[in-house]
Amino acid sequence: MTAPDPAAEGRRRADELLTLLAGDPPAAERLLAGLTEVRELVFLGAGLTSTARAEARRLPPAQRAQANTRQERLGLLRDANASDPAGLRTWLLRSAEEILLIRSQQAVADRVIAADQAWTATRAAAEASGSAAASSTATDT
Repeated sequence: MTAPDPAAEGRRRADELLTLLAGDPPAAERLLAGLTEVRELVFLGAGLTSTARAEARRLPPAQRAQANTRQERLGLLRDANASDPAGLRTWLLRSAEEILLIRSQQAVADRVIAADQAWTATRAAAEASGSAAASSTATDT
């Protein structure tokens, strides 16, 4: 029997943790409590980090910069707890919460973009039909 790929297992656990945290936070904490080896925790963290970085790239520039700063701080937390499973669990929980924050920021950005596109389409249709207000750039002097 072939041993499971630790990186793939870490990504799978990262997805599971995110799903649980979004719907059943106590279950997410139980999942983390069941992981006792530093190696397991680190591979789970690698899965969360890759997800966070990939999803943060799609944010608008200001939110992306803020997410990058938060990722750096999470890295410091990870490094400070490199051999402490309890500390690594705290890092993992905060990393998962960061991904949920990134997703909520992306949802807001998507709604703003959709509203802007709808407004632009409405404005263009009004101008095309001649119902838009006349330009006020010309003035008598």
